[in-house]
Amino acid sequence: MLATELISNAIPPLITSDSVQKALDRLTEFKLFHLPIVNDTAFLGLLAEEDLIEVRDVEQPIGGLSLSLLNPFVYEDTHIYEVIRLLDQLHLSVVPVLDYKKNYLGLITLNSLLDYAAEIFAVKEHGGIIVLEIGNRNNSLSHMAQIVEADNAQILSSYVQSFPDSTKLEVTLKINKTELSGIIAAFERYNYQVKAVFNNTKTDDGTEDRFNSFMNYLNV
Repeated sequence: MLATELISNAIPPLITSDSVQKALDRLTEFKLFHLPIVNDTAFLGLLAEEDLIEVRDVEQPIGGLSLSLLNPFVYEDTHIYEVIRLLDQLHLSVVPVLDYKKNYLGLITLNSLLDYAAEIFAVKEHGGIIVLEIGNRNNSLSHMAQIVEADNAQILSSYVQSFPDSTKLEVTLKINKTELSGIIAAFERYNYQVKAVFNNTKTDDGTEDRFNSFMNYLNV
């Protein structure tokens, strides 16, 4: 997904003639800490709330303030992963989106990114989650998919996380069923380490209780 696909036009940018009070009110209204300032369509910079809270005369225009404006932005064809990196690295609440003539097109908010994350990770879909710990040379998602599909299930989403100073990877699989015992057993047969399981529903047919009773009898 590209930046242009997540642009929100519901939040208008500030202009230099807007008062400090108007800027503060808009930040409060949209629960943001940053807003872009534009001149017609030209992007001037990103205004931070912390630059305004010490201003005594809140009726003066923001264009008359001596501000150290931030200048982060992304182009319209930037991949969404780069947008996330910029938000995290600079601790922003919005990211302005520009075309290649530096015209302001709109902004991307944290809320729109959360909606996108919920979609790509299939958060709203019914299913269970298996977390595997594997070696970094055994990262074959196709093999994992074959194991899951052999149990008449499908992987809805997957996520791979690496760790500093470690050769291990953590693979999180969202699967479209909650009865995961067969899939877990299959992963273990193939020497995958099942680190955690979530939303797993075990069907209680009494088998486990009968097995435990039998083992207790043998131990008498």
